Amino acid sequence: MHKLHKWPSEYDSLPKWEKAFVIAAVQIKMAADEKAQKEAERKNKKGKRKR
Repeated sequence: MHKLHKWPSEYDSLPKWEKAFVIAAVQIKMAADEKAQKEAERKNKKGKRKR
């Protein structure tokens, strides 16, 4: 919730469909961040082998 700049009370007051949208958006963002992190780690390992 912190990255969305929302207070928990604001989230609680949202309609059910909007809460579902927020949760889905967070899950998509987390998956994209994990993928980017793995990509960066993979590139970092690849660069170390070439030395």
